[in-house]
Amino acid sequence: MAGAAVTPDQERSVEYQRPSTTETSVGRASVIAGLALLLMTVLAVFANFVVLDGLVTRGDATGTATAILGAEGTFRLGIAALFAVAVLDLTVAWALYTVFKPVHAGVALLSGWFRAVFAGIFVVAISQLMSVPQLLGATGTGFTTEQQATQALLSIEAFYNIWDGALILVGLHLVLVGYLLYKSAAVQFYTSGYVPKVLGMLLILAGIGYVVDSFGRVLFAGYTFEVAAFTFVGEVLLILWLLIYGRRIRLDEDSVDDEPISVTT
Repeated sequence: MAGAAVTPDQERSVEYQRPSTTETSVGRASVIAGLALLLMTVLAVFANFVVLDGLVTRGDATGTATAILGAEGTFRLGIAALFAVAVLDLTVAWALYTVFKPVHAGVALLSGWFRAVFAGIFVVAISQLMSVPQLLGATGTGFTTEQQATQALLSIEAFYNIWDGALILVGLHLVLVGYLLYKSAAVQFYTSGYVPKVLGMLLILAGIGYVVDSFGRVLFAGYTFEVAAFTFVGEVLLILWLLIYGRRIRLDEDSVDDEPISVTT
């Protein structure tokens, strides 16, 4: 009926259909995080499995040197891809902090710092690879070809060792992100957008997998069992959730942590 009065409940329902500034920021950050994680996965697969696994034979300095010198351009491209991964790690740290800040600002900030610090340490690890082409191509150094190959392989091993240790931080980051997802689902933090508790639990398991693997390599010589190889499914599902559901997020103002959201116009 024309001119009929609008009740407060009806007005509130209409207001909730309009994304607030915070909701828009969260949705945009969710898409950015999902795209960054997806691109990071592609680059990491190329650098790790195509370039490093294809050229490096651990324990065989001469064979590794021959392979790298025969495909130096590919090796350098792999290094560039790893640097891009480090930059994307910083992007993910910021984006996920933005997504989960309304759930719990303190935990979201800590998780972001874990990933950001990892990115910095990862850059240090990658820098070990940058010296490899110079070591192998250097002349007049007084070292034999075999000695140069050995030094190059030691630099590559240093890269792996630093990276393995730093993955503890990625594990802690994922544990906290999993907790934030689980909490947001448990308290019905989002009024729309599907947030399954199981995703949070899978991310926590993935994070624990990284931590176990990193400590396993430190504590046990010849540690080869990869727990993370069985728990990565949580990371894959996180990418899908961020791209499909994260951008549709609407916030329940009664559950927002630290920073109440106004949805009135």
